[in-house]
Amino acid sequence: MFDLISQIYLGIEGYMLPCMSKQLFGLECPGCGFQRAVLFLLKGDLVASFKMYPGLFPMILLFSFLLVNQFREIRNASKIIISLASVTVIFILTNFVLNLLH
Repeated sequence: MFDLISQIYLGIEGYMLPCMSKQLFGLECPGCGFQRAVLFLLKGDLVASFKMYPGLFPMILLFSFLLVNQFREIRNASKIIISLASVTVIFILTNFVLNLLH
């Protein structure tokens, strides 16, 4: 199983998109690190994934909840969606600001 994931990881790594904001202006955008964080997650390195892009984990929770909510109606779903989306945005923006300060 690990060999398959390693092959996928190495195969995908060559197709990562460059950040246009970083290339043009020298500044990372709020999405910088997302692709690498997904690759670390596929590799099983949760700590490196979180350090690379902390917003990935609440984003996964949000999209998982949205998927489940499509097939099963959940009470107060709109409040949960707003909360998860807010946490995701806070994580992404906090990471962005911290990266700008470094």
